Amino acid sequence: MGRRIAFISEHASPLAALGGTDAGGQNVYVGEVARQLAHKGYQIDIFTRRDEKKLPKVVIFSDMIRIVHVDAGPAEDIPKETLLQYMPAFTSDMLQFIQEEQLSYELVHANFFMSALVAMDIKAALDIPFVVTFHALGHIRRIHQGNNDAFPEERIAIEERAVREASLIIAECPQDRDDLINYYHAPVDKITIIPCGVNTEEFYPLNKSVARSLLKLSQDERILLQLGRMVPRKGVDNVIVALSKLKFRDLRMKLLIVGGDADTVNELHRLRSLAEELNVSERVVFVGQKEREELKYYYAAADLFITTPWYEPFGITPLEAMACGTPVIGSNVGGIKFSVLEGKTGALVPPKDADALAAKINSLLRSPVRLREMSANAVRRINKLFTWELVAQDMQAVYEKIIGRSRVVYAKNSGKGERLSL
Repeated sequence: MGRRIAFISEHASPLAALGGTDAGGQNVYVGEVARQLAHKGYQIDIFTRRDEKKLPKVVIFSDMIRIVHVDAGPAEDIPKETLLQYMPAFTSDMLQFIQEEQLSYELVHANFFMSALVAMDIKAALDIPFVVTFHALGHIRRIHQGNNDAFPEERIAIEERAVREASLIIAECPQDRDDLINYYHAPVDKITIIPCGVNTEEFYPLNKSVARSLLKLSQDERILLQLGRMVPRKGVDNVIVALSKLKFRDLRMKLLIVGGDADTVNELHRLRSLAEELNVSERVVFVGQKEREELKYYYAAADLFITTPWYEPFGITPLEAMACGTPVIGSNVGGIKFSVLEGKTGALVPPKDADALAAKINSLLRSPVRLREMSANAVRRINKLFTWELVAQDMQAVYEKIIGRSRVVYAKNSGKGERLSL
């Protein structure tokens, strides 16, 4: 049997529907990294909070992956900003499951700061080392969100403690690494950059005309696409404002906005009102939440994918768009400025700058040849740097290094050498 690894992702289950307030890139990351590691022989249990009463304790995700629903707080959808109070119960239930199942994990991979808190308590109880991917950092969120940041004050202290106690910290891009060093004083040699990835069996180039036919979209319109979570920091309003500033009055144009659920109804209402106020509501289509298998058709149908968040720890949607051969205009922030290659696979613009965004859209739409070159470059860049298979290779190297180091320490402390064999 393969090595047994525990993933903790307290609010982001791979089973969740994407596009809501708390369902996005982390859900994809956890599921895809687990899948690829399972292909390499690892047995993985993903511990996530039960948010529906009807969910079984254990769901078989694949032959080598189980999702374990942890009882921590009410079995209902709760905003992640209020979940910290339930983490002691999460730890207790996870420990009970481990004991009842007589499990022995070689490593814990924590995702997000609350999962890191649980991992630290698991380490204290069972002496299991852990790595952490924060996915977002409290210091950086506070800078951009200010008083709108609803996470508790303890978040930053928990992150600082996790930086000290983790065997290794996985940064998703150079900006993430720099923020860990500058704001958390993380040792450089304790950080490894492993980016997010994209599933190229799920997202791949498709004929634009075919994609538009399947979605019943016009073949003659210029189509801009915004896809993701409908929350203010994603800057969807910036794209709507930019649409009102475009100079192509003679061209038929549509902005498709994919995403949103019952939890984001207020944001969707705000965006619809903005479109009406700017007299572009006829050119903005709120598509709503779509099944994951449908998303590739939206990416392929678009002339440009646009994502201009205020900040973005990484951002998986630009990778998905590029994998489908769609050039990306993104904010020059966080992981986007790492994944999107300026002038080659798309363009970068300042966040919250609708004038700059409109100018870039105007410039790119004037040059179909340039867009075709960007499309080809985008696919090549994804296959070279950003597949989940490549992510899993790097992750496996990290895991084996830590597991090997842990076994050496165990052998020294116990005076026995049996567990030194890998």
